[in-house]
Amino acid sequence: MSFEGDPGPVSAALRERLAPGGVLRAGINLSNFLLVSARSADGGPVGVSPDMAAAIARCLGVALQLVPYASPALLADAAGRDEWDIGLIGAEPQRAETIAFTAPYAQIEATYLVPPGSPLSDIAAVDAPGVRIAVTGGTAYGLWLDRNIHQAEIVRTATMDETFADFRDRGLDALAGLRMRLLDDAKRLPGARLLDGRFMAVQQAIGVPRNNDGLTEEAVAWLGRFVAAATASGFVAERIRHHGVTGLSVA
Repeated sequence: MSFEGDPGPVSAALRERLAPGGVLRAGINLSNFLLVSARSADGGPVGVSPDMAAAIARCLGVALQLVPYASPALLADAAGRDEWDIGLIGAEPQRAETIAFTAPYAQIEATYLVPPGSPLSDIAAVDAPGVRIAVTGGTAYGLWLDRNIHQAEIVRTATMDETFADFRDRGLDALAGLRMRLLDDAKRLPGARLLDGRFMAVQQAIGVPRNNDGLTEEAVAWLGRFVAAATASGFVAERIRHHGVTGLSVA
């Protein structure tokens, strides 16, 4: 399914802002397996996020260059280095200091995995003195925990695999993560279980680096119209179905 919506006209100045020299550089987070669910023959990212970037490039009438990052933190940190023109990443207040975001086009539930025999029975019980939560630093749900956990201790590591190993080997009390990833992690630790519900939902959006050229708000407004058309037309839902992704829903 191709994108059939109309986000509206694009001025020459806005096109140059979004795609300097006629090339749209789209920052892609490789660690989000729901949004980058496969690789192409040449190793490039394939999935809902690359499809969204390709549709934006077609609307602008420009070429597309995917700029992959191993983690969302690395993508966000590059916002001020002129490495990408749009970033497909979870919208979080900390990131919004340097990135201006559209409304979300998709969302992913985040919850906790607890070890065998854990006395923790619900989401609210995790934020308590003496509880240690393993989390991958710089993720959208990790940033949410930074703002909202007040009594438990947050134990951060660099990658999801390292976070699971830390949770298992150090006997930590809870592993924070995306629900679908935690379902896979639970298979590696017999007796572990996911807590019901969610502590937040990662809001996947499109962002542009904030700068002082006067076009940031115009760029976000146009991209916001694209997101609205992509969700209303069924394009996002169809891309999710096409890639066979479970655990990702239209925002």
